[in-house]
Amino acid sequence: MDTTTNRISRILGIKYPIIQAPMMWITSAELVAAVSNAGGLGILGPNAGQKTSTNDPDEIAERLRNEIIKTRKLTDKPFGVNITISQKELSKSNRAILKVLSEEKVKILAVVGEVNVEQIKGFKNQGFIVIFREVSPSVAGAKAAEAAGADIIGATGFDAGGFTPKNPVGTMVIVPLIVDAVNVPVLASGGIVDKRTVNASFALGAEGVYLGTRFIASVESPVSNKTKENMVKFNTDDMLLYHTTYSFNRATPNKLAKELKEMDIAGATGVEIDKKMYGDGGLKTGMLEGNTDRGIDSYSSSIGLIKDIKTCEEIVKELMADIKL
Repeated sequence: MDTTTNRISRILGIKYPIIQAPMMWITSAELVAAVSNAGGLGILGPNAGQKTSTNDPDEIAERLRNEIIKTRKLTDKPFGVNITISQKELSKSNRAILKVLSEEKVKILAVVGEVNVEQIKGFKNQGFIVIFREVSPSVAGAKAAEAAGADIIGATGFDAGGFTPKNPVGTMVIVPLIVDAVNVPVLASGGIVDKRTVNASFALGAEGVYLGTRFIASVESPVSNKTKENMVKFNTDDMLLYHTTYSFNRATPNKLAKELKEMDIAGATGVEIDKKMYGDGGLKTGMLEGNTDRGIDSYSSSIGLIKDIKTCEEIVKELMADIKL
């Protein structure tokens, strides 16, 4: 494949159609800039570069502004910012974030969540390039997002890290289903960590890939060294899968994750499991701070394919090794 004719590369103004997922707590200016400098597209996710939580919409937006400014000092390449939507009206924090993006002239918006046609249309009317990823992807949702103006559609399989799609449909199935359903380019997501899984994604009809787990295992990733060690240490068979209020979460077998799995087996509700998971710290405590007694490490099912920690440049080169320019 020639990336000079690749639609995703052209739309986003990047060299390689590799998109770094906007993971909760796990992105920073350093990671995003490193991915963009390597030729892909870095995306600032929720709480990018932060160590503490806040519920104040203006503070959320200003912290993001500072991270955007930091990112621009580290790269002159395109990068994006994440926003999460649902069927409800835009939250105060989302409205504050959009105002900052307009003021800072960030043009690429990675929209994750449920299909909200009016909001997607609104983003396009504001001049954003929209990458839309439905958390539980469907053919109907992809068509609706395309009709609303989304420039690129993400197709995520159950192999994904973090909270999985509600429907247990694998990446190998959901990607061609959505490719066949829309005319805009599709990003494959879920379990993609090496050149073999990248090649498979393109063979399925995707024109790019959307990765989270592989970039967590990078030199520039903001997670703790213990987290990175765990990524190399644990295999796919070690991962624990347990219910949440949304769907499932996949985590390494540390103290809190084992307790959550036991709760699930004993019949606890998703609400009870979420309360325990977030009350004890969740992703921030487990991944950023490396405290897996009180937090969790969550990855895709492909963790067993990750054997080392590399720079983002090395990762991108490896992923694109079979792509001819």
